Amino acid sequence: MSSPQDASEQVNWHWRNTMRPLRFFQMDSRAALPYLILLPYARTVTLVFCVLSTVVFLVLEKHGLTFPAALRALRSTLVGEKRHALARVRRRRLKDFG
Repeated sequence: MSSPQDASEQVNWHWRNTMRPLRFFQMDSRAALPYLILLPYARTVTLVFCVLSTVVFLVLEKHGLTFPAALRALRSTLVGEKRHALARVRRRRLKDFG
């Protein structure tokens, strides 16, 4: 026999599952976005691009990176280690009022 506390947890199970990543054939569904390009532009090159991107993201996921984390790692690799808070154009110049 279940306790009243278990019954209240069962009512809220759907809320617990709302933040789980959406999966499509055992991979993150956002990694399947290149296949949307394949629909209107069905060419061999596009198919190869889709398969290669799927393989890359599956390998990254096997190493423990999710799709958003892989994109952040790629961005940090492209930008480099030194990152400023403001762009060079928007930085204020030092002025001497003396």
